[in-house]
Amino acid sequence: MQAFLDGRPKIAFYGDDFTGATDTLATATLAGLRSLLFLRVPDAAQLRAAGHLDCLGIAGAARSMDPAQMRAELEPVSAFFSGLRAPVTHYKICSTFDSAPEIGSIGAAVRIWRARIRNPFVPVVGGQPNLRRYCLFSHLHAAEKAGGDVVRIDRHPTMSRHPVTPMDESDMRVHLARQGLRAAGVHYPLYADAPALAARIDALLDAGHEALLFDVAGEADLAAIGRSIWTRALERDLLAVGASSVVQSLAAWWRSQGWLAPAPVEPDVNPDGGPYAIAAAQGAVFALAGSLSPITALQVGAASSYDKILLDPARLVGGDADYLQTAVACIAAGLRAGRHTLACTAAHEGERQLLSDAGAAQRLAMACGELLRRVLQAAPLSRVGVAGGDTSSHALKALDIWGLSYRGNLAPGVALCRAHAGAAHLDGLEIMLKGGQMGPAELFELLVRGV
Repeated sequence: MQAFLDGRPKIAFYGDDFTGATDTLATATLAGLRSLLFLRVPDAAQLRAAGHLDCLGIAGAARSMDPAQMRAELEPVSAFFSGLRAPVTHYKICSTFDSAPEIGSIGAAVRIWRARIRNPFVPVVGGQPNLRRYCLFSHLHAAEKAGGDVVRIDRHPTMSRHPVTPMDESDMRVHLARQGLRAAGVHYPLYADAPALAARIDALLDAGHEALLFDVAGEADLAAIGRSIWTRALERDLLAVGASSVVQSLAAWWRSQGWLAPAPVEPDVNPDGGPYAIAAAQGAVFALAGSLSPITALQVGAASSYDKILLDPARLVGGDADYLQTAVACIAAGLRAGRHTLACTAAHEGERQLLSDAGAAQRLAMACGELLRRVLQAAPLSRVGVAGGDTSSHALKALDIWGLSYRGNLAPGVALCRAHAGAAHLDGLEIMLKGGQMGPAELFELLVRGV
């Protein structure tokens, strides 16, 4: 095991939004990999501060970008990763695959990475069982909510109506083809027969498919996928696409070979033996909910420990400087008085239609990021939470933070991280980032009282 964990990166990943990137950070850390998530391409001093890493991540916001913006975002990351020479480069996407040809295109991202990574084998891992996302014969399914029914993604009550990238197709081969990526399916009944699986992969590559979409019917499928990825990565560095299940599959294979310690019985137990416990917050907590998800709305309603401030998304999108300044002053006053405060965008139906425009949604996320930056300057805190994938990405980009390390999980897919920054009021800040679909109803209460 020590020979395997030799301090060289095995995985370099880019998260197309910050919430998903922190889930992958948590996944790698809990697997026993020394991991750190950077918020931009690190400089030499930051790399020295990070030390030896088995898994190095960079969090970004490509999911909310058009193809031209994605190229500007991803080219520097691709160049940096090329110098690392990690066997696996992981382009981390949302487990619900929400993307479109014009926004967050997975196909556009693959074309950018493939300019430097020539291995013709591009695995796309199609599910994440611990989040109740499953891919069966190339069709994606997801739970409606925590504890809810699992439905086809094109019938999902939220994702099928996503304001920017509605998922109207369950066959991910068709979904990816719309984005210019020809993918063939690798179906889970093959996983029990390693030679047959390898032969199927070879045949599909010989047929010229640009990517191979792997089913995930359950946790038991992960090791077979990980074996396929790792054995071919050792022959030639490769690009893998998918949710945190890419790292889960590799970790499952490495454990089966004895290269990593067995998975802990308790999901949030440090592989070294200590718990990743999360204590109650010290002082007031600020939470910012920019997500329009019904699950986030339920969590806001259950946040009984907080003063709640409703933000006007139209005025934020419109760049109303006086409104932003007034909102920051109101929020900071409550926090300085020791009151937990939750600020959320309260979109009426007309405003929801406005925010279905990708440009408006991006401007709202950026305005929320500026609001968070100003709040933390006015009222230094020890713990904050941000809800919404795009909001989290732009909120963190607005802060002078260079990295995140894992502290613990508040819920599946919802990590609490520690900020690394040069500024004293930001270094050590605990940050929860969550996607709109993630977490139980009491999530904001868990942010206050710990787990």
